[in-house]
Formats: sequence, structure tokens, C-alpha cells
Amino acid sequence: MIFSRRLGLASLIRYAAVSAVLALGCSFGVAIAQPLKPIKILVGFPPGGGTDAAARILAEKLKDELGVAVIVENKPGAGGQIAAQALKAAAADGSTLFLSHDHTITILPMVTKNPGYAPAQDFAPVAGFATFVNAFAVSGGTPAKSFNEYVAWVKTQGGKGAVGIPAPASTPEFLVKVIGDKFKLDLLSAPYRGSAPMMADMLGNQIGAGVASVPDFIENHKAGKVRIVAVLGAKRQAALPDVPTFSELGMSGLEDLPYYGIFAPAGTPKAFVDTFSAALAKVLTLPDVHNHLTQMGLTVGFMTSSQLAQREKAYAQAWARIIQNSGFQPQ
Repeated sequence: MIFSRRLGLASLIRYAAVSAVLALGCSFGVAIAQPLKPIKILVGFPPGGGTDAAARILAEKLKDELGVAVIVENKPGAGGQIAAQALKAAAADGSTLFLSHDHTITILPMVTKNPGYAPAQDFAPVAGFATFVNAFAVSGGTPAKSFNEYVAWVKTQGGKGAVGIPAPASTPEFLVKVIGDKFKLDLLSAPYRGSAPMMADMLGNQIGAGVASVPDFIENHKAGKVRIVAVLGAKRQAALPDVPTFSELGMSGLEDLPYYGIFAPAGTPKAFVDTFSAALAKVLTLPDVHNHLTQMGLTVGFMTSSQLAQREKAYAQAWARIIQNSGFQPQ
């Protein structure tokens, strides 16, 4: 009564309403808007390769967008298996993520009896940010200037040749087998621990050819140190308009594109997934990020959690047929 006499009834009602809204806002904020923790993005390959470069480009901008530290931690080995196992063991609180392409998420579980993780059960897709193509490149010391010239050159070497690949039992290894079968060549896949050491040997002319993603080759291709002579996919790449697809060279069934995505431990709260996904979508619209990733040979395109899961499923179906036809047995 004393309060109402001083303020009047209308003022009292307004005061009570504002107080209720403020109280609700405070409790609501505590419930769903806890500050993000610093974020660690795992990369399953050494520094210097295409995956590492993409992770660092995104981490720098995500730091600004999310307002927390975002660091890249390389855990190379076993084609990304070590990093994937580390993600499985991490707390599902948004503090640890895994940036990976198709090999670790899709291919390894199909070719390894016990990879130490099951993506469908252990990981949560957060968002995708690009597709890309794998490419066949020759080193500077190889006389071939085109894919057909490479095939002809190998035949002058008794039909035998070694082709570097970033990891064993990977799509590059199966591609080498497909090429060998198609052109009746005895090609040996030479596995490395990532694309960076493979590239070092190609630059030193220690190996005549290699298969890896376009981002792994693109800078040295532009510098004339290696020559990309063929790419996977249904169409030529914008960054490589003069390089034919394998389909153009008479090899069909290699059109489905691999992807890059970001994954979290299973059980990571949806609120975090949505927040991070929205931040990534915004970062990808920044001209410098888009241009840098495009120049690396990526086709930039944001994918939601569900779209990333669908892309992975389609890719798995395409390569399951190739792996089965190769006669490869899980090891």
C-alpha cells in the first residue's frame, strides 16, 4: 500500500513487469548461454598439408567470431586414426573438435577391422565447409606433361612405376589400383604419413608421381614444380581449367566428391553444435576466407550437420563399390 501510493498503480504494474522480465532473462542466460570454453581443433595429418592449412585459416576467423581461443593441434599418424581416437576419448563439451576429410571418417572404417572408433556411434557431425577432388600429379623430373604421356612413359619403364599416396588403404591407393588395371600398368602405391612428406619426395624427384587432394598439390603446380595431369569429379576444376577429369580419360565411376567436415564427440550438446555451425557459416562468407580456400582448390559450401551426414553417406556408398571391386580385404 505504501509502495502503490508513492508510484501509483500503473507505475507499480510497469515495475513488476520489468522486474519479472529481468529475473527471467538472468535465469534463462544461466541455463543456456554459458560462455564457450577454448576450442581445440584436432587435425590428423602433419603441418604443411592441405588439411592443416584449411584448419588454420578457419581457426583464425572462428576465434574472432566465437570470442574464444581456437587452436589447431596436429595429431598425425595412421591416416588420421590417432586424431579420431583422441576425439572419441575427449569430453563432449565442445572443447575438442576434429577437422577431417573423407579418409578418416568414411574410408578407414571400411578398410580397417578395428580402427578404434565407429563414426556413427562415437562422433557427431557439426558442419561441413567444402568438397574437393583428388588429383594425379607427376614430379618435375618426370618427362610426362599429360596423363596419357605418363602412361606411355611408365610403359617405357617396363610398365612399372611407384605412386605416392598420403596414407595406406586410402582412396588414393584404390585410385592407383584402378589406373593400373585400366591401363595394364604395374603401379605400386607408396604410402606416406600425410601429403607433406610425400610432396617433399616429389619435389626432390624421389618418386615420379603422387595422388592427393588438389589443395595438397595446387601451390607447387602453380609454381611449375609438379604437374597435376588428371582430377576426379564430374567436371573440371575452376582452379585447374586445363586439367581433364578421369571421366574424360575414359575412367568412369570416379565422380563422387570427397568432403571436409568438422566433428565433435557423440553427446556434444546441440546448443554448442548450433552455435559453432552458425559461426562457421558466417566465417565462410568472408571474402578472404572464401578466396583462400578456393585458391587451395576447394569448392567452398556450407553444410549443416544433417547435410554433412548425408554427404558422408553418399560418399561411403560410392567408394564401398570401388573397394569391393578391388578385392581389398579389411586389415
